Amino acid sequence: MWKHVASNAVTFLILALFLLGGVILWGRGQYDAPGPLAQAICLQVERGSNMRAVGDNLAEQEAVSSAAIFRIGAEYEEKTSELKAGSFLIPPEASMQQIVDTVTRGGASTCGTEVVYRIGINRISTQVRELDPATSRFVERAEFTPGVDDVPAIYTETKAKADTRFRIALAEGVTSWQVVEGLKSIDLLEGTVEAIPAEGTLAPDSYEVSEGQDRNTILALMQASQERRLAEAWDARDPGLPVETPEEMLILASIIEKETGVPEERRQVASVFINRLNQGMRLQTDPTVIYGITNGEGILGRGLRRSELRAETPYNTYVIPALPPTPIANPGRASLMAAAQPVEEEFIFFVADGTGGHAFAVTLEEHNRNVAAWRVIEAERGAAAAGNASTGGN
Repeated sequence: MWKHVASNAVTFLILALFLLGGVILWGRGQYDAPGPLAQAICLQVERGSNMRAVGDNLAEQEAVSSAAIFRIGAEYEEKTSELKAGSFLIPPEASMQQIVDTVTRGGASTCGTEVVYRIGINRISTQVRELDPATSRFVERAEFTPGVDDVPAIYTETKAKADTRFRIALAEGVTSWQVVEGLKSIDLLEGTVEAIPAEGTLAPDSYEVSEGQDRNTILALMQASQERRLAEAWDARDPGLPVETPEEMLILASIIEKETGVPEERRQVASVFINRLNQGMRLQTDPTVIYGITNGEGILGRGLRRSELRAETPYNTYVIPALPPTPIANPGRASLMAAAQPVEEEFIFFVADGTGGHAFAVTLEEHNRNVAAWRVIEAERGAAAAGNASTGGN
């Protein structure tokens, strides 16, 4: 009898273990399998939350098939204690394993609301925007100019949220003075900037920042990034370029940056200046003259005068047969590479073509035809503008 009972117990134990193994395999399959989420969502994880609460939230939003499996899977992978607060973009059909990895990986929010401090050539602005999970596009909620516009309530509210991201977007071609002025206008930051960094030494890019961060620390990051970019461009430069030092390449890149807003043209513009330097010609570029007048402190806001084009100054490339003494702006990576690797063309001249780009020429005769065509476009635009003004724009 006892042998029979023992035999049955062993049988039941084996069956129970078999069933348990099956349940574990099923649970693992559920944990790794694509989830039921039909449309991307932005998952909010509050400070002090836990995997149980996150799992319940996901289940309510039909992002996981089981909150319990989600929690158990996270515990099995020993990631429960690694949960980070923030806003996380969960894509359609994300598995529980993928979601756990997302909310424990690094803690940086990947969706939700962010504040972008834009330092541009013509304007400094603050933008509040929110990611639409369905389209993965940001929707603007508010934008204002610090010190000029009233501060919208949504900015103050968003700034106070724990999961809000803050970024500084530095435009290509801004001057160091503009960068410092922009940093001063950001009420999120602290610290006094005692000296403006040397022109050209700040890398245009997007920088994530945090409340209370020191302005000088951010400037140091920008400088370090530009040093790396310049070194990369210098190491990759074509042989035989008429620039002898990385600093001269930086000056050339800054001129290229200010001369064209069309990315595809950068290497062509670079070829014009390289050819002129090789032939001992003057660069004859307006942006350098303008920098000599403004010293990079704001925009000129008018056309150049004949007297300014004739004045003998270190930045007047209509007079000096060389590069100016310093960069005239902070060039981006593409302009640095254009200076290092210009196209192999014989272009000597270029002029606006009316499309936002330029018409390039090898001979003066060809260039004069391009200039004549541009003047016709200018005249037509002037006449159209005068006509609109006389009719009130209707």
